[in-house]
Amino acid sequence: MQFSQILGQDYIKSHLIKSASSGRIPHAQLFIGPEGSGTLSTAIAYAQYILCNNTGNENENGNDSCNLKFQNISHPDLHFIYPTVTTEDVKTKPKSLDFIQDWRTFIQEMPYGGLFDWYKILGVQNKQGEIRVEDAQEVLKSLSLKSYEGGYKIMIIWMADKMNIAASNKLLKLLEEPSDKTIFILISENEEDIIQTIRSRCQVIHFNGLPEKVIADALVARENVDPNLAKKIAHQAQGNFNKAMHLVKEDDSEYPFEQWFVNWVRAAFRAKGNAAAIQDLISWSEEIAGLGRESQKKFIQFCIEMFRQALLLNYQTPSLVYIEPKVDKFKLENFAPFVNGNNIHEIFKELSDAMYHIERNGNAKIILTDLSIKLTRLIHKK
Repeated sequence: MQFSQILGQDYIKSHLIKSASSGRIPHAQLFIGPEGSGTLSTAIAYAQYILCNNTGNENENGNDSCNLKFQNISHPDLHFIYPTVTTEDVKTKPKSLDFIQDWRTFIQEMPYGGLFDWYKILGVQNKQGEIRVEDAQEVLKSLSLKSYEGGYKIMIIWMADKMNIAASNKLLKLLEEPSDKTIFILISENEEDIIQTIRSRCQVIHFNGLPEKVIADALVARENVDPNLAKKIAHQAQGNFNKAMHLVKEDDSEYPFEQWFVNWVRAAFRAKGNAAAIQDLISWSEEIAGLGRESQKKFIQFCIEMFRQALLLNYQTPSLVYIEPKVDKFKLENFAPFVNGNNIHEIFKELSDAMYHIERNGNAKIILTDLSIKLTRLIHKK
């Protein structure tokens, strides 16, 4: 992974190169950044710079055979931990090592991919991914061995906020008493979701979303997108290069969130004082309940964003509105008047509560039906 392949984040890249060149490398670092900001790509490029003894501002001029191993993400001193689930092939106690081939393919095909993309590759269905204590034991085993090339051993923990309590406690012990020449790089989108004792032992580096110009230029250079369309997509992506790539490929046919959202608010609008329309809400709840839990959570996040966009439009700030619905006869400006200061807090609370209960394995059909009936009342609130 070359530093030049990583979009933006020039200050962070320069800081990491300087720290590695001067030999002042913290034993534990925490990369915090939103999806599509390049945290994982940067961590891999940084690991390559350290392990291959590269010099200058790029991953070259070092150990050539070592740099070659990084092209396939197969260096023996680079270890990965990431959320996993049980599958047809791995029926009990899944570990990151069980999915290493899928993981390498994921990094090479989608270096800016998010958690939802990884779950789609795993085929999570109705399960929720997490990092288990078996992974932490695997870390202990890997780090107890001598390094292959006599230098550092690097452990990248992707989505560290998905560690369960047992795994967090085991990792904490390792961070408190690290073995010699061992580097941990934890990556997360939500700093607050990682336990305080782990955060306090890491040097935190914050990544920002990518500027629109950087995304637009990358789309033109890498995907041959028309410059005007690239600007529009970059605005809609909101600093997330992964989202920009999905918008370019228009691969939302499997999860038509927009259509589901419009069907939902239309049914909720009709349902006030109309008992027959309640059946539409129940049918909608059944359809969404048929998705996997991760898809349901992703959809609720999308709904929260749609309500926020409608509120911004209602309060005369069109410059901040980036979603352009493609659903037939649905205009955000017509929907906006129904989202205002009197109901947005309650709508947001109900959506957040629904996500909370789905995360904790509640019955999705009951949760979503309850949410729909509450929305019927709230959407008419003036």
